[in-house]
Amino acid sequence: MTNPLYDTLFGAHAGKSEAFLHLADGSIWSYEDFLGKVAQIAHAITQAGLAPGDRLAAQLEKTPQALALYGACVQAGVVFLPLNTAYKTSELAYFIENSGAKLVLCDETKRADLAPLAESYGARIETLNADGSGSLSEAAKDLPLQFDTVARAPDDLAAFLYTSGTTGRSKGAMLTQNNLLSNAETLVDYWHFSSDDVLLHALPIFHTHGLFVATNVILAAGGAMIFLPKFDLDQMIAALPKATTLMGVPTFYTRLLDDPRFTAELVADMRLFVSGSAPLLAETHKAFEARTGHRILERYGMTETNMNTSNPYDGERRAGTVGFLLPGVELKITDPATGKALPQGEIGQIEVRGPNVFKGYWQMPEKTAEDLREDGFFITGDLGQIDEDGYVSIVGRDKDLIISGGYNIYPKEIELVLDAQPGVLESAVIGVPHADFGETVLGLIVPEPGADPDLDAIAAETGKSLARFKHPRKLLLIDDLPRNTMGKVQKNVLRDTYADALASADN
Repeated sequence: MTNPLYDTLFGAHAGKSEAFLHLADGSIWSYEDFLGKVAQIAHAITQAGLAPGDRLAAQLEKTPQALALYGACVQAGVVFLPLNTAYKTSELAYFIENSGAKLVLCDETKRADLAPLAESYGARIETLNADGSGSLSEAAKDLPLQFDTVARAPDDLAAFLYTSGTTGRSKGAMLTQNNLLSNAETLVDYWHFSSDDVLLHALPIFHTHGLFVATNVILAAGGAMIFLPKFDLDQMIAALPKATTLMGVPTFYTRLLDDPRFTAELVADMRLFVSGSAPLLAETHKAFEARTGHRILERYGMTETNMNTSNPYDGERRAGTVGFLLPGVELKITDPATGKALPQGEIGQIEVRGPNVFKGYWQMPEKTAEDLREDGFFITGDLGQIDEDGYVSIVGRDKDLIISGGYNIYPKEIELVLDAQPGVLESAVIGVPHADFGETVLGLIVPEPGADPDLDAIAAETGKSLARFKHPRKLLLIDDLPRNTMGKVQKNVLRDTYADALASADN
């Protein structure tokens, strides 16, 4: 193959008139329609000066054109960098600068703010809007519907996704052609996908779950997607009888269960519900099975590795676990202090190795060496255990990452904003249980002596500088932060103390 990822996921469907995308407005894009748009955009981005290996950063609404951009980057050998649509301009600066993006794509409404930033880093800026219009669409509309696919090797980069820990700057996880392709092919087989499947797709396409799991699996299987711009309860209810599978985050399932229209009859033709990106509460598992007769399949993955484990398609799907190792993936539980493997059943840090594991962090060799061992095992930062039956459970994180509604939230970034507010001595941000989002953000503020911080004003300030999903659900004033003998804030104590802080709130 000249370009394994393109040839397998996209090129294999050349000329197919079968439906690929069913859109919310009732229109349908066939595979042929989609691949024609992919080719036109590939021409447009190469005419804009991008060469194989160059980076393209895109902060775009979820549209079929935005999805075609991903395919175009793969076909042209350009490294695709999708960015969360909630990021503010100040947050985008780092990603554009660090990635060295040669082209930045955004909605026309954001161009005025982003253009000076992009230009200051030597990047060209073009637009692609939610309705499919924009300067990129204009440039592409009359271009050929065929494009000579650029040859790429399995180890060549296909995409960057930015991630980070609780301290330090965001890291660009370098994902290769083989990282993405191997995982897609494994999941098609493990989850029994075929060309008969219709996936209800309501996830964003700027992170692993919606783009490299859901979309790549359907492309690899040759199936179709009901492609919704976002989760909309009425649209979901209307679409479920036409679908066979759904991939979602726990929020999807709790909101469906809250609607009396969501019944066993509604999902009579569904064969699989998958949940990931955040822990699914045991009560959600039970309520879902009682309502529909289906048991949700939970799996475990992350930006740097795609999917690592999954509950079985056939066999017991155990609530509270993420199932077994996927074929080709190795996983071990190690002592965080020594890196030595621990006996079965003991809790330790999770390390994984396989063709799914990323190549390293862009321009961060020291961080790569810290997290990616010479033997290929990646230190995930998650704590887990493997039971006597081989089921893997995630029991916590050795970092303080918060995962809310499928989004990664890093406390330090929020704490820096809170600490800068009038009357605030210091703060701590933790994740607390939330029935809808898995967990959500709680901000704990210690006032300066004699001060009485205005919590409403502080909340408003976070809205100016942080994406909405990072906003604390609640702010509380407390006397002090618990610390150990070395002066480190004991966030585990805070999580225990405030675990029920939102139980009585309207959330």
